[in-house]
Amino acid sequence: MASSASVPHTRILIGLIAGAVVGCVVNALTAPPPLPPADALAAAVGAPAAAVPPGPEPWVLWVVKNVTKPVGDVFLNLLFLAIVPLVFASLVLGVTRLGGSANVGRIGAKTVGYFLVTTACAAAIGLTLVNAVRPGDYARDQKDGLMAQFGKEAQGRIETAKKKEFGAQWVVDIVPANPLKAMVDKEMLAIIFTALLVGFAVARLDPHSAKVLTDVLEGVNRVAEQVIRWAMALAPYAVFCLIFSTTSLFGYKLLVALGAFVLTVLGGLGLHQFVVLPVLVKVFGGMSPLDFFRKSQGTILTAFSTSSSSATLPVAIRCAEDELGVPKEVSNFVLPLSASMNHNGTALFESVTVLFLIQVFGRSLGLDEQIVVLVLCILTATGMAGVPGGSLPLIGLILAQFDVPAGAIAIVLGVDRLLDMCRTAVNVTADLTTAVYVARSEAGRAVTADVPPAP
Repeated sequence: MASSASVPHTRILIGLIAGAVVGCVVNALTAPPPLPPADALAAAVGAPAAAVPPGPEPWVLWVVKNVTKPVGDVFLNLLFLAIVPLVFASLVLGVTRLGGSANVGRIGAKTVGYFLVTTACAAAIGLTLVNAVRPGDYARDQKDGLMAQFGKEAQGRIETAKKKEFGAQWVVDIVPANPLKAMVDKEMLAIIFTALLVGFAVARLDPHSAKVLTDVLEGVNRVAEQVIRWAMALAPYAVFCLIFSTTSLFGYKLLVALGAFVLTVLGGLGLHQFVVLPVLVKVFGGMSPLDFFRKSQGTILTAFSTSSSSATLPVAIRCAEDELGVPKEVSNFVLPLSASMNHNGTALFESVTVLFLIQVFGRSLGLDEQIVVLVLCILTATGMAGVPGGSLPLIGLILAQFDVPAGAIAIVLGVDRLLDMCRTAVNVTADLTTAVYVARSEAGRAVTADVPPAP
């Protein structure tokens, strides 16, 4: 897995700060008057001139069009290239891990039930805060320019897509007649349904046949994760290019909106980490929150520095067994499953980011649509592999469901590394609270040795 050694967070932050400073300086020095023709800016970002206000000098537009924007687009394309197979394989494997003996089924049901409750709480906190703060409104006056920069890829979808009411047809469309078409069209609910269905089917095959299929899916997972690792190796340079492309065209005002967005995410993560999870570990795990955090602090810091739940897994297992008193057979089952499926911080981050970008583009969602966002954030966070940056393309896929350009995730990409570190710490903390809860609920039961060991 990618680690802080392979992509140091200091390099990401340096790229972010440098890109923002250089972009804002360039914008301040080259902004009108005099104004270049609007169609020059339109050509730079690939949109009709009528949709784009006049912008900086032609040489700035040339740099954005021919240098910084292509570098950022390559980075985004690498992320999107891997995400559909990654989601599908991760969900299928997560479901198959629950098949087997009565012990596995019982522990698995408790584990997944806890996942869903805590993840739903986190996503609901995110939606509540972003509706209250409305950070996207700070960038509303740049909507047209942002749409011009990021909207080309989604323009055909916006023109041809039929609006679907939240109702019977929406439920019918979750079951795809052609799963491959759903993957091509990035219909996330259909992809998730297909993965769950395949996972339940594989879990009921004979062990030999199931192993052949799970080995293939493990291979798909590892290949997709490797592609994401390669993409993240470009992150320091891509962050510079993406934030420069944005700030050089639109100036410092967008950074104000990003600051409000960052504070909203961090506030939600702090609320979940230091209020919700301590209450859960006390009520359901029977452990003092102070004692829990004292014993888990090394694991939480490891998660923060690596930005990877999977990379932190060996440390988390040792912490659960040696510090938190979780039986080995429980930790070996619950924590690997948690690293694959339990992403509280990611669900909160996704819910804030989706509504933030929807606000930036001037859209408002009703209660029924926000419920859909909540469900999508829970399901995609559950299906996401624990690799750095893995949530970003998932957010793009959710945005596409609401006719907002998936490429708009570039707006938040520059600040993602810091937020990724924070949400990974929340993810791993939630994993450890799951292990404590399951261990307490299983106290006094005999757990047989056929519970699968940690990989």
